[in-house]
Amino acid sequence: MSDAMRSMHTAGRPGGAAAVVIGGGLAGITAALALADAGVRVTLLEGRPRLGGLAFSFQRGALTVDNGQHVYLRCCTAYRWFLDRIDAASLAPLQDRLDVPVLDAEGKPGRRLGRIGRGALPVPLHLARSLATYQHLSLAERAKVGRAALALKGLDLADPALDAQNFGDWLAEHGQSKRAVEALWDLVGVATLNAVAGASSLALAAMVFKTGLLSDPGAADIGWARVPLGELHDTLARKALDSAGVRTEVRTRVTSISPNKNGRWSVQVPGETLDADTVVLAVPQRETHDLLPEGALEAPERLLEIGTAPILNIHVVYDRKVLARPFFATLGSPVQWVFDRTEASGLREGQYLALSQSAAQDEIDEPVSGLRERYLPELERLLPAARGAEVKDFFVTRERTATFAPTPGVGRLRPGARTKAPGLYLAGAWTATGWPATMESAVRSGVSAAGAALSALGRPRDHLFEVEEAA
Repeated sequence: MSDAMRSMHTAGRPGGAAAVVIGGGLAGITAALALADAGVRVTLLEGRPRLGGLAFSFQRGALTVDNGQHVYLRCCTAYRWFLDRIDAASLAPLQDRLDVPVLDAEGKPGRRLGRIGRGALPVPLHLARSLATYQHLSLAERAKVGRAALALKGLDLADPALDAQNFGDWLAEHGQSKRAVEALWDLVGVATLNAVAGASSLALAAMVFKTGLLSDPGAADIGWARVPLGELHDTLARKALDSAGVRTEVRTRVTSISPNKNGRWSVQVPGETLDADTVVLAVPQRETHDLLPEGALEAPERLLEIGTAPILNIHVVYDRKVLARPFFATLGSPVQWVFDRTEASGLREGQYLALSQSAAQDEIDEPVSGLRERYLPELERLLPAARGAEVKDFFVTRERTATFAPTPGVGRLRPGARTKAPGLYLAGAWTATGWPATMESAVRSGVSAAGAALSALGRPRDHLFEVEEAA
């Protein structure tokens, strides 16, 4: 018997409640920590050789590369709690104040750069100055954006009818031009929802804009990791798990879970069986569907109706510095968001830029050569300093199922943390957190699953970040 198998047997030893968490992404890590902090003996199983799910790093020569650029906002209170819990908050700081440079590739000289930012006034006046001076929209468009924002602020997020409505249609009904959608609503929405307005649920879009832009003046301030994501979501997360007493097993794929006659659960991995009082299933929706025991959900086939959406990431290493700011967004170009990853990657000479391309259905399978022919000229068009620079490396990372698709009607398909099977709970950004598929949603789902499990076990929950449990 291997050391890993020996350690896994401890999940079934007598002497207190035991839990198995399946999946080592942010949802699973959060659930494991929350359970362990309440005195539950936890085993965390992950099929990959690392933790972190779809927010991870890998080596490419001397570079440490994130699979994609991930950001969070000040309103992402659960993810900020998670960073604090793994002692990583200082490594992923927030802006002092929201400031997004927006570069229009087709703008006239001297008018190519606009900014989205906030002031110190209360909501919604904190955005008034930025909107009034946002040169990528006409005066009439800015006025209509303001009226649409106030209408959005008045929507009731608890209204189930919003889920079935199309955000693009709602914007059109509220006087938003094609340019306004491109230059503002999709600029934010595509990056947070991973879908254009016309393919997004009004419920999710309203949640993003109400929470991020219309709840608190600082809610949309942007934060991102200044170190590789793997240092946060694998190295520091594993250190926190170890300190909490969690046994973490990677390269361990679960083949089945089933209830025992004694009211406990059996979790099958190749060659071994683990026994537990509680199981948290924190894997993608299709894998969850395949592992769910019969009767655990009323309509398990709904999980297969939750679509997925891709994200394409393009990585360019130049022989010199071509970008002076940490990031920018674009209009009039296939480029969406560009981030400087030079320092975080360990690059010592030149500059490393990462392009994050959401809602990338049309390009996700395109050959690297074709992407190179399209995006290098675009970067030269956007960044004059790139025109004489040598490209030292160009490569692509693809996440074909990066997020669930936030389409109208998806809300009714997303299950809550509790199942109909006592002791079995669900977690994952795709579950009914009320948020789109973000790191925030993943952490919230892990907290919800752990909270439900602790309630059933009669364990304290006062150490948990407070989230509203989904129905």
